[in-house]
Amino acid sequence: MEQNKLLIHPSYFPSISHFVAMVQTPELIYEVDDNFQKQTNRNRMYIYSANGLQLLNIPIKHSKEAHQKYRDVKIEYAFDWQKQHFKSLEAAYRTSPYFEFFEDDIRPVFEKKHDFLLDLNLQIHEILIECLGIELPYSKTTEYFKEVEEGIFDARGLINGKKDKNKFKSYPQVFDKKHGFINNLSILDLLFNEGRYGVDYLKKQALVL
Repeated sequence: MEQNKLLIHPSYFPSISHFVAMVQTPELIYEVDDNFQKQTNRNRMYIYSANGLQLLNIPIKHSKEAHQKYRDVKIEYAFDWQKQHFKSLEAAYRTSPYFEFFEDDIRPVFEKKHDFLLDLNLQIHEILIECLGIELPYSKTTEYFKEVEEGIFDARGLINGKKDKNKFKSYPQVFDKKHGFINNLSILDLLFNEGRYGVDYLKKQALVL
């Protein structure tokens, strides 16, 4: 990427395409001022379970407002989704090479109850960069702009996983002999299978929007 700055959303254990974009751009800006949209990776991630592709979704509290800012979205704790998500990760990745190595690092995500989704996703950012052994300092937007200024790589479209058509090189996955390689999952899939070697993988992948 020739751009010096990247504009992207913080998300729930981001997709590999998110991290490819982030590690290949010098300056990271998180978009936090747009309106929240349902069925995006702001509050969901995809993992590789014994049955194939599995969606883990964070429930949010519904607002009476027609449009709600991403930064104002609150998490719903009426049922214990944190326990459910961690159990799903254990079932999917317990036998992966690096799950036990990083297990205690990610566990706090499923123990602390953040009021706001954005705060949770920013905590996840800090945990992931520590796990990967990289530095990805960021700033946050203070207002929303539909068009970005010159020199900024607009990767906000990646938050909509259904429209993300990026294809990446395969790497070993726990159940690949059963279902084959599944592309562009949560960064956790790469982390648990490749550990910090995953950083080199991310730097070598090509990204298209």
